[in-house]
Amino acid sequence: MLRIGYVRLRDTGSADDTATLKAMGCHVVRAEEPGGRGGEPAVLSAILDFIGPGDQLVVTRLEHLAASSRSVLEVIERLEGRGASLFIIEPELCSQGEGGRALRAALEAVASVEPQSAARRRKPAAAQEIRALQRAGVGPVEIARRLGVSRMTVWRKLKAVGAQA
Repeated sequence: MLRIGYVRLRDTGSADDTATLKAMGCHVVRAEEPGGRGGEPAVLSAILDFIGPGDQLVVTRLEHLAASSRSVLEVIERLEGRGASLFIIEPELCSQGEGGRALRAALEAVASVEPQSAARRRKPAAAQEIRALQRAGVGPVEIARRLGVSRMTVWRKLKAVGAQA
């Protein structure tokens, strides 16, 4: 069984986490650099693509793995799909056996009441709405405010509409 440690460097105490993971018998410890663009962190994704049957992903704390319960559940599902497991050091939890079923049930319960996305989402603006407001004499800043989108979105949509005309 290969034990792979995972550390996010943006977390406080990440140097301590690396030492803790090595002390817990991790054969490999991979660190995630801060500043990735949305979605799943690249190093974690690579680990999930590489990890094999019987292997174990080890993290010091559950919140160091992902930002939401849904994301943690997705990681656990990917691990299980590859025949691997998750081990959390503090508190000591494992995704296998009875404890694993309890962990999954708790995460599913929390995920069911969690907002769909922690990130602020803007509604997509239709080019027709933007063009109609512009024809009515409304400026780009006011169009953006009225539609709840960025000014850059307004400029892009206007440019796209102009290119089609």
